[in-house]
Amino acid sequence: MTSLEQQVFTQVKAIISNEEQVIGRRGILIPLKKALINEADIRIVIDIVSADPALAAHLLLRINSAHSAGMISTKSRSVKDCLIRLGQVNIYRYAFSFYLKERLDELSEPYKKLVQGYWALNETIADDCLEQLREQIETGDNIKIDADEMQTLALFSVFGQVIVLTAFAYLNAELSRPVSLKVLKSLIDNQQQQLSLDAFDAFDALGLDDDLREEFLIAHNLRQTQNPDSPGLVLRRVLSKRGLLINPL
Repeated sequence: MTSLEQQVFTQVKAIISNEEQVIGRRGILIPLKKALINEADIRIVIDIVSADPALAAHLLLRINSAHSAGMISTKSRSVKDCLIRLGQVNIYRYAFSFYLKERLDELSEPYKKLVQGYWALNETIADDCLEQLREQIETGDNIKIDADEMQTLALFSVFGQVIVLTAFAYLNAELSRPVSLKVLKSLIDNQQQQLSLDAFDAFDALGLDDDLREEFLIAHNLRQTQNPDSPGLVLRRVLSKRGLLINPL
């Protein structure tokens, strides 16, 4: 790593640790986290989610994408049905990714276009994972993996790249002489594992669960498992086909 790359690497890590700067709007996310941790009555969770119609619509869209993929037989038609089916972990993961995406849409160019490309890749990977899961089940693989858990994990497939791009955008906005995108590419290519883990650690205070981090490591072949029902193993197959594993097979 060159001295410039080391300097940028250090500054990007510092920005990543400022979850308020990276996530942005947290007026729903924080009380939602508290309600879920305290196992609040479902009516309280419904009220919190319904306070942001865009989030409520997003959750319904997400949960029904599993229905469209043939993974579940019943379509959710209300926020209540949606939240009951999702459960605490998936509600929060979907909400977190929703507000992260919202923040990304506010970035200036060229970072907005770059990060939207990564996010579109996330979406495609999530669809591929549902298809992979459905195919395994149809061919007699007796795996027990929740479709929404699979989707929420897949939406963090390129989490490191997304967060690094976001942090780099904020860094360059503060500099009188912006750093070249070549430096950013070098960091993503060579420091992806460390930056991804730093991002997960930084957002631990915001409620991302340990299982998400664990399955992310399994998915990227950074940790092994004997659990046949690991969604990380399904995601690993999808990422491997696309050449996106942090630690290639």
